[in-house]
Amino acid sequence: MNNINFWLTHFEKSGMTESPNYENSIKYFQKFQEKTPFVKIKTIGHSHQNREIKVVIVSKDKIFNPAEAKKKGKSVILIQNCIHSGEVEGKDACMLMLREMLISKEKEDLLENVILLIIPVINVDGHERRSPFNRPNQNGPKQMGWRTNALNLNLNRDYLKAESNEIKAFLSLFNEWLPDFFIDNHTTNGADYQYHITYGIPTHQNLDINLVSFVKSKFLPYMISKVEEDGFIVGPYMDFKRGTIESGILDLAAPPRLSHGYCAAQNRIGLLVETHSLKPFENRVFSTKSMMEHTIKFISENSYQLMSLNKEADYNPTKTYLLEKKKFPLVLTESGKYDTYKFKGYEWYEEYSSIIGGIVRKYTKNPIEIDIPLFNQCKSKVKISVPKAYLIPIEYKFVIDKLKLHNVKIFKSNTTTTLEVERYRFANVTFANRPYEGKHQPSFTVELFKEKKQIDKNFFIVPTNQRVLRIIIHLLEPEGVDSLVKWGFFNHIFERKEYAEAYVMEPIAQQMLKNDPELRNEFKKKCEIESFCNNPFERLDFFYTRSPFFDKNENVYPIMRVNYFHNKLKLVPYRDKY
Repeated sequence: MNNINFWLTHFEKSGMTESPNYENSIKYFQKFQEKTPFVKIKTIGHSHQNREIKVVIVSKDKIFNPAEAKKKGKSVILIQNCIHSGEVEGKDACMLMLREMLISKEKEDLLENVILLIIPVINVDGHERRSPFNRPNQNGPKQMGWRTNALNLNLNRDYLKAESNEIKAFLSLFNEWLPDFFIDNHTTNGADYQYHITYGIPTHQNLDINLVSFVKSKFLPYMISKVEEDGFIVGPYMDFKRGTIESGILDLAAPPRLSHGYCAAQNRIGLLVETHSLKPFENRVFSTKSMMEHTIKFISENSYQLMSLNKEADYNPTKTYLLEKKKFPLVLTESGKYDTYKFKGYEWYEEYSSIIGGIVRKYTKNPIEIDIPLFNQCKSKVKISVPKAYLIPIEYKFVIDKLKLHNVKIFKSNTTTTLEVERYRFANVTFANRPYEGKHQPSFTVELFKEKKQIDKNFFIVPTNQRVLRIIIHLLEPEGVDSLVKWGFFNHIFERKEYAEAYVMEPIAQQMLKNDPELRNEFKKKCEIESFCNNPFERLDFFYTRSPFFDKNENVYPIMRVNYFHNKLKLVPYRDKY
């Protein structure tokens, strides 16, 4: 079993310049299952091209199901590779890491208090779209996969809206195990600099405050120092404010469409690992391996504390936003405040290019250190009061299907009653000129209003008193950056389906003016605005939208908010399969 050649990876056999295709990648991981009792490999779903998506479960105690893991008090670490399948080094690093844990045993102590769930390749279809030309900014391997899945969707924008088979498979695994820590391995491009590996991790209002403290005071100092002891220069993820180094680094809250932002919404720490594409493939594999190993060691040594903090984090949103009635920070943005960061880069110069007819920045290999801003504080751009529940009309069952993917509990009423509800009315609606992830995203403003509504079995009821409160809010509150409204799933409510011709509406408008002095004054005041006064359509629309003929559902959000229930309203769990 310890034969050296038998356990050499394709990466090593190629002189550390290649990564194997999907079939051979899985075959290597299957060796661990065949030769040791500590590994089980399961299929968690299928891609759009019907390839199997696998998870490798690693446990020194032979615990291969979440119930037993919880009973034994083991921390569960979920490691995801190849969501962008050109960024492949995490997969090869996992092969090397498991060999040292399970075969040579030099690092078996890392498994003492943890169970590993490793997804070798999540974007399996993209992984098999192999070419040496898929990433022009990247230094190897010789063949690499493609960024998107078979439907040309960027899976690392899909965690909340969950349209792809791949992310649905991920969510199924996540819900089944509810991991204590998440690692997502990537490669980044952009400016050239000295850093071998960078990280992104929640340290803002989108994550439980106690977990943030754990990250900032304990995990990051440990992880950074240990990885640098291994010879790799570590820095924060290099998201430059205006695309240039000197403009400073944005270290802000990741939205829940992204892996580590999604984990924050699930009350969990997610570590984004980003090697640098210009570094040799060998360097990228080993720096990823280093960051994973030291993270696993830290979690193993702090397992009990992390699990306790996670348990509190699952309860705290309900306590904070429902019992204490604090407002929920729905949209976080840069505060303008920053720290000074000593950036380790390379000297650059700018040169005119006749090809592009402009200036191109070019980098030397002369190392420099310069002070630049690190924008690492967020402020709440939009805050909302969290309702007791959301009411979803039965015709919008697709919303329920989305919520269930995230393990949200759904109810229905077995009685009929009338409740006061809150609803959103949209105004100033515009649409993006180009699609983003296949969606034409709307922009708008909202106004909250109240009305009485009869609630019966034709409504789904989604209480917010749940562990996944943050997920519910981000999906259902329209102003959320990754809400179903912002992703274009409700674009139909912005469409007008009936119109009034001028020759029909004009006499009605005359009568409306005659009968309503307030309307007359309002119209007169609107006519003082030149753009309105000179626009016959807007003048006619002024009356149409105030007439009985206007569709009262236009620009009104069909999902309602409820702040109290009558005692007679009886909720029963909704158990439709999905």
